[in-house]
Amino acid sequence: MSEEHRPVSVVIMEKEYVVACNDQEREALFHSVEFLNRTMIELRDHGKVSGSERIAVMAALNIAHDLLEHKRQNEVYTNNVDAFMRRIEKKITDVLAGGERVLA
Repeated sequence: MSEEHRPVSVVIMEKEYVVACNDQEREALFHSVEFLNRTMIELRDHGKVSGSERIAVMAALNIAHDLLEHKRQNEVYTNNVDAFMRRIEKKITDVLAGGERVLA
């Protein structure tokens, strides 16, 4: 597989764009284009937004909002897992040190 970026043609809302992409990123690019195209068409078809530029901006805002929400949820999950791991580690340390009997 090549690290060289090659031009790749994609279509978003019936308009063709050429972007540079290496072989390793090609599949992810096509999935991204498919997702963006679907999002923009939904905005256009549901009559919420008109005009390609406004549709693109609204799609970008929606996608950015979803991304930030997933990051926030992931951070909460990570913090919960970290706290759980610290509790488990303390229980293990207590047991190995001959401390109190640990109950689940």
